Amino acid sequence: MCVLIEMHYPQYRLKLMALAMENVIKVYDRQTDGVKLIKKDAAFSRQLSTIEETLARFGLLKNEIRVYLYLARAGEKKAGEIAESIELHRTETYRILRDLEKKGIVFSIFEKPLKFTAVPLDKAIDLLVDAQKIKIKLLEQEKPSLVELWQSMPQPKVADNKKELFQMLEGEQQMLMKANELLEKSEHSFQIYANADYLSELYYNDFSDKLKSQANKVEVALVTDSSLKSAYFLGQMSWLGNQNRFTDETNLPCFMVADNREVLIAFHEKTCGEDKKKFRTAAIWTNYAALVNTLQVLFSKLSKP
Repeated sequence: MCVLIEMHYPQYRLKLMALAMENVIKVYDRQTDGVKLIKKDAAFSRQLSTIEETLARFGLLKNEIRVYLYLARAGEKKAGEIAESIELHRTETYRILRDLEKKGIVFSIFEKPLKFTAVPLDKAIDLLVDAQKIKIKLLEQEKPSLVELWQSMPQPKVADNKKELFQMLEGEQQMLMKANELLEKSEHSFQIYANADYLSELYYNDFSDKLKSQANKVEVALVTDSSLKSAYFLGQMSWLGNQNRFTDETNLPCFMVADNREVLIAFHEKTCGEDKKKFRTAAIWTNYAALVNTLQVLFSKLSKP
């Protein structure tokens, strides 16, 4: 019966083939200079998703990432083949290919018909990183003239009243940048509560080095949990002397109090649908006096011997 259906209704055969190909991806094989088929699975999807998220942080748009990764996997391809494979309009595909060429991660092959090829991922990341460094350097160079230009413009009069403010921060880097800002502005005291996981994050991002430098100017105090992991990091931060304490509390978020005027509270949230060990970092900064005083009292209780 199946044979008869396929003979009289060839569209069914095409649908069956399409369904079979949904869980298969074409990957360029450098050894054979050909294409091999690999079955998609959950692990592959997670790995690819991680790569896509990382490239997006370097400034690549969603469709630019799709085009680049397809080329990086499939090898040399014509624009029409790329457009058909990732279901993108051909005109849009050409535009994206030109933009990726400008970024240096895609090349044209001078032959007829015109084909395109992608640089390896490691090289592409190096190029994207270098591009970001150049942008940052140019912005630093332009800062004095931009500030001078801004200050030369007529400024409206604004009442200089102190406001109680909140700021939401997303991501580990944003949180660390704000922590560094608070630390640099501190004049008298800087207090930190961080359990083992947060302490590890702060230590490996060189925050502890900046904390050590600032400890020569302000009074630094740290409270952490009584785990072996925390003990190890405190051993690496022996310069704290007796300005550290252990506590049995482990479920509190990380928080920092600067000069009893500002606080930064960091949270680790589990990412929905991801591995159990995958976390997303978020944080709140505020100078709201009631919250600052509350965390100051909490820190005092945690730091009691």
